[in-house]
Amino acid sequence: MATHVLLLPVKPPARGKSRLSRFSGLSDAVRRRLAEAFALDTAEACLTASSVGAVLAVTDDALFSKELTSLGCVAIPDGVSDDLNQTLVQAAAEASRRWPDLVPVALAGDLPALRAADLDTALSSVPAGRPAYVSDAEGVGTTLYTAGVDEFAPRFGEGSRAAHDEAGALPVAGDLATLRRDVDALPDLRQAIPLGLGRRTAAVVADLRLG
Repeated sequence: MATHVLLLPVKPPARGKSRLSRFSGLSDAVRRRLAEAFALDTAEACLTASSVGAVLAVTDDALFSKELTSLGCVAIPDGVSDDLNQTLVQAAAEASRRWPDLVPVALAGDLPALRAADLDTALSSVPAGRPAYVSDAEGVGTTLYTAGVDEFAPRFGEGSRAAHDEAGALPVAGDLATLRRDVDALPDLRQAIPLGLGRRTAAVVADLRLG
């Protein structure tokens, strides 16, 4: 049964995943292809999760938003430039207006190996409306945050796991390997490969011969 609305912030691919170029030596064109593939593969996995009733993509890239909506997402512009957390708060309010029976959940848009089963497992383990988060594979950052709209106060950014702990959010336990493996740099992508990449990311990786 659908219980949540997914908030998916997507930085315009022209600017997204800059560390892939800066620290990994990949060309700007490849970086952009990967940024697009990560977001689309993440969105597609979310749309197939039984606990997700809608996916609200938040992006200022009007052209790329059409690709997201073609998958089945609803797209809105970024509400607060350069402030991800406030953007997500505004998106949660909009989601509550559109889907009042669904609990908002923010998800990183760079989870190219995400499987719907991991997302469903995580969301089913959280009491409805309770602030909770999923830490990343390194145990420092956060890939998912959920709370009822009145308590929705994400703290994404550097050291976000500790910030969510300090705010009293519940850490979600379990393996959840594909939900924890976000990709910021080439070593992260190499670690995601054995988990099984989404089809778009897999196609780019095949071209790069990383697998």
